[in-house]
Amino acid sequence: MARDAVKLAPSILAADFSRLGEQVAEAEQAGADRIHVDVMDGHFVPNLSMGAPIVKSLRRVTRLPLEIHMMISNPDFFLEEFVEAGSDSFLVHWEGNNNLHRTVRRIKELGKRTGVVINPATPAAVLEEILPELDQVLVMTVNPGFGHQHFLHSMLPKIERVRQMVERLDGRCEVEVDGGIDEKTAPLASAAGASVLVAGSSIFTDNSGVATAMSRLRASIAFHKSVLLA
Repeated sequence: MARDAVKLAPSILAADFSRLGEQVAEAEQAGADRIHVDVMDGHFVPNLSMGAPIVKSLRRVTRLPLEIHMMISNPDFFLEEFVEAGSDSFLVHWEGNNNLHRTVRRIKELGKRTGVVINPATPAAVLEEILPELDQVLVMTVNPGFGHQHFLHSMLPKIERVRQMVERLDGRCEVEVDGGIDEKTAPLASAAGASVLVAGSSIFTDNSGVATAMSRLRASIAFHKSVLLA
């Protein structure tokens, strides 16, 4: 994937749930590439969030791919439920998974795109054996569990390492980042090799609206690239 083809994945964790369908529709109209859905069980991370009923509701209001970030202890138990609700892809954590290879294979058997997530303290090297099986790798740029966190700049070298691993393989796997993405950090993550940016607060809590917020993110990336090429 070309470095200039950065995709945006608005995270509904930061959305106004009284206007969720409306805000997702706004994101779709503004050119979002997918919708990122954070699922938390209160065990793997110290927070609870949405389940399959939310995905089912979203499926009725958007044609965009629904990407499920499973921050839960036993993702295998819930895969079929989320598939039936309308999910298109799954991101499962390397940390705490009883049998990551089995989980990845099961997602593939269900006909869905498959990704693995690594937390800030987890080295990129753990991806070496599973990478050929994946459509996506998600590098957390905050510790998972809560929104509104600050981007960890120390993760930029890790994003670069993951990108290098992907390029050495065949270059088809997407490199995604999640956490603290805004107008200042989006260009840095993109320059480090990210091809998909998950953004929540910077999109859904912007007083100017979803479309304007997404335009600003794209503009910040484009401006940074133009400066580098100048």
